[in-house]
Amino acid sequence: MKTKQKLCDGCGEHRYIWKNVVVNGERQRLCKGCWSCHELNQGYKHKPTSQKPIAPRSPKRAKQERQYSKECRQFKEDNPHCKAAIPGVCTGLTYDVHHKGGRENDLLLYQPWWLATCRMCHEWIHANPKEARELNLLI
Repeated sequence: MKTKQKLCDGCGEHRYIWKNVVVNGERQRLCKGCWSCHELNQGYKHKPTSQKPIAPRSPKRAKQERQYSKECRQFKEDNPHCKAAIPGVCTGLTYDVHHKGGRENDLLLYQPWWLATCRMCHEWIHANPKEARELNLLI
């Protein structure tokens, strides 16, 4: 069902009505703009919510990311040079760890699909997925 625009008693224009208020025994229809600066709105308080904010990651994923951080640091130390070595793009030194098969669920820690890459090669792989699959840089 689609709502109709009605005449706002504050500005006198046809708009979507935000609040219906009673002032001196008379009902007023106000659009959002008029309600935001209306004198009755000054003491208006929204109902407090008891909901907690949604966690940015689950406890399981947070644990995986802590472990990944340690393993990733060691992986980059063991592989100091870019393994992708894309001609005309590569800068030579490892900066990123590319996940050939993605990072969902347990793939984040699956080292057989990790690839030590420089930042430029890593960006090229994600910008050119078709060519990267041909070079076996994406699965």
